[in-house]
Amino acid sequence: MAKVVVTQKRCTVNPLKMSQSIGAALAFMGVHNAMPLLHGSQGCTSFGLVLFVRHFREAIPMQTTAMSEVATVLGGFENVEQALVNIAERSKPAFVGICTTGISEIKGDDLQGFMKMIRATHSELDSIALVDVSTPDFEGAFQDGWAAAVTRMIEELVEVPLLITHPSKQINVLPGCHLTPGDIDKLRNIIEDFGLDPIFLPDLSGSLDGHIPDEFTPTTMGGITVEQIRKLGSSSYTIAIGEQMRGAAITLEHRTGVPYRLFERLTGLAANDELMSFLSGISRVSVPQKYRRQRSQLIDAMLDGHFYFGGKRVALAAEPDLLSAMALWLCEMGCEIQAAVTTTQSPALERISTEEIVLGDLEDLEMRAAGADLIVTHSHGRQAAERLGIPLFRIGMPVFDRLGANHQVTVGYQGTRDLIFSVGNIFLASAHEPTPETWMPPGDNAQPFASSVMQ
Repeated sequence: MAKVVVTQKRCTVNPLKMSQSIGAALAFMGVHNAMPLLHGSQGCTSFGLVLFVRHFREAIPMQTTAMSEVATVLGGFENVEQALVNIAERSKPAFVGICTTGISEIKGDDLQGFMKMIRATHSELDSIALVDVSTPDFEGAFQDGWAAAVTRMIEELVEVPLLITHPSKQINVLPGCHLTPGDIDKLRNIIEDFGLDPIFLPDLSGSLDGHIPDEFTPTTMGGITVEQIRKLGSSSYTIAIGEQMRGAAITLEHRTGVPYRLFERLTGLAANDELMSFLSGISRVSVPQKYRRQRSQLIDAMLDGHFYFGGKRVALAAEPDLLSAMALWLCEMGCEIQAAVTTTQSPALERISTEEIVLGDLEDLEMRAAGADLIVTHSHGRQAAERLGIPLFRIGMPVFDRLGANHQVTVGYQGTRDLIFSVGNIFLASAHEPTPETWMPPGDNAQPFASSVMQ
């Protein structure tokens, strides 16, 4: 089991971690006709807005309560009230998700109390679903905020169902923040091919998949509706993807009685075999022939690729669930994890095969990545990769110097197959034929061939 080490540096250099607040805001963007609202200063929202725009290359709906110095000292009730009234009047959303930030958390604003008082005096908000979530940006990380937001939506919106007298084909899916809109689309297709009706919470594949709308809307366009969230208790099963979603799945089970199954990852042969077996079992439908063929293609890709993956040393930096999925898959392909850096504590880290995992930044990764064959992280790792002369495979968020990040697929047999080709081609492109200066003949006291000739 890997030892988790917390960096003791006095400052962060080239940050890896993103705040809980924007993790929760992104989760709220997976709801149709929604408006995320950050309770804090304008700068808190601006930084998150820029990050999302650069990654998704789309118009991003986000608002702020614009806390000033005076409001921070005296309390932010009026700011929250005015923000909600303005949003209701101008944007007409069906859902508003309110996230706290460091300013409001340190001040100690009672956001739930604010919501009760505001609802009591503003009837124009009656038709809008309001969900608040505590996301202090001075602790935790992006996936913690995402998980907290999903859990709060379940607590506030999901209705306790009446007795269901027949099995439902409806399946709840709680995807972790490490899954892209492309991943969610792929999973939807897989589940539907078993005759099931999946409902994703959140569903970024509808709101941030990069499509052109018929007309402009200031809120999210696509995603799960509020009414669908309310009916999650009518499903027969819940599938949670990533350790970060365990808490939300447990909350949903306690509230509605819907049992859940957690899949720590859906990248890799064995992981997808488990998914197919589970879906076949609950649907009583045999695995479709096309997935049997895709499995065969994945095995062939693994055979083709293992020559280039075997023995390669890889340095990774990502949120815990993404780090775990990539590290376990790379180890299955024969790679060695030379360095691993992440953002927050998680049980998922226990299963990564490496000596230590650092809770730190991209400088910590750079210090440990020298001599590696590949660096795997988001776009902010490009400078470290250039300085070290090591190829970079971009994954996670943000990816702003390449196109199509929101359509990248790493789940399912096909997603894993394509991942083998993408990473394997990097290894192929960076491979160097041995020369007399670098070729090491066999033997305990081996030295480069050119040196031995000179002697």
